[in-house]
Amino acid sequence: MNLLTVSGSPHVHGDNSVKKVMYGVVYALIPAMLISIYFFGFDAVRVLLISVAACLLFEWLIQKYLIKGPATINDGSALITGILLAFNVPSNLPIWIIIVGAFVAIGIAKMSFGGLGKNPFNPALVGRVFLLISFPVQMTSWPIAKPLFSSVVTDAITGPTPLGILKDGLRSGEKVSDIITQLPSYLQQLVGDMGGSLGEVSAIALLIGGLYLLIRKIITWQIPVAYLGSVIIFTGILWLVNPEQFVNPLFHLITGGLMLGVFFMATDMVSSPMSSKGQIIFGLGCGIITVVIRIWGAYPEGVSFAILIMNALTPLINNSFKPKRFGEVVKIDHK
Repeated sequence: MNLLTVSGSPHVHGDNSVKKVMYGVVYALIPAMLISIYFFGFDAVRVLLISVAACLLFEWLIQKYLIKGPATINDGSALITGILLAFNVPSNLPIWIIIVGAFVAIGIAKMSFGGLGKNPFNPALVGRVFLLISFPVQMTSWPIAKPLFSSVVTDAITGPTPLGILKDGLRSGEKVSDIITQLPSYLQQLVGDMGGSLGEVSAIALLIGGLYLLIRKIITWQIPVAYLGSVIIFTGILWLVNPEQFVNPLFHLITGGLMLGVFFMATDMVSSPMSSKGQIIFGLGCGIITVVIRIWGAYPEGVSFAILIMNALTPLINNSFKPKRFGEVVKIDHK
């Protein structure tokens, strides 16, 4: 008697495989990786290597000694988690804190639910938020970007991000037009010449990687378009109402972790909705929550919290926007 084997998501059809999809994402992350190394030097390499090695090690240990199943570290998912975790932390983060973050991301957010395809939350974001709450000082001490081969000498070692400068300025009663003069130029923000987490500083590098994912059909357009569109519309309305209290949409697009979240974490096929309509709702929710936290929340950045909140709502969205079953009879009203 032949039995069907039903496995957990992600389910990929065609000539693709989980391994091909995962390594496709890794390739898309290379431009941002190179930019981070250019601006943060050896520290960027150190954080990336430690994060990736720790994630691979924890997954192998848990799979071998606790779950006692076949090794899964070759499928690329732990590799991506390690890279994304590194991209979400400062380049000067101590080694032991990186290892703690890797354990939380792999051991708690992924393997405790059964491994790939069963985790309800994006593992890298869980690790990042855990570190942010547990070690707020270390996680918000942003090194000053210093391009390789640059002759510019600065006494500053760390400094605030553009989002942090904006929020602090508005809290102290400054106007947006005055705060903007204290920030890096839009060109600097676009290429990544500013403080921030390792892999979030270069919007153009992340955009290139995101377009690669879309062209290769590794991700679909619904979540990125809904996410970016909701941010543009929401911040655009606020900016038009009061440009001295709210900054323009372009600033929100190219600063912080928005591009990283839009293309590489919100689109996680395991923790995002299955249907096209559900993905649009998911993206809209991510965008709205991101803006609300950035403008009215305690933290300058809201991408990580927004995606995790929407991850929690994914089962409800899937239940509300179920795709039609194969063979389902559709009633047609001829009136």
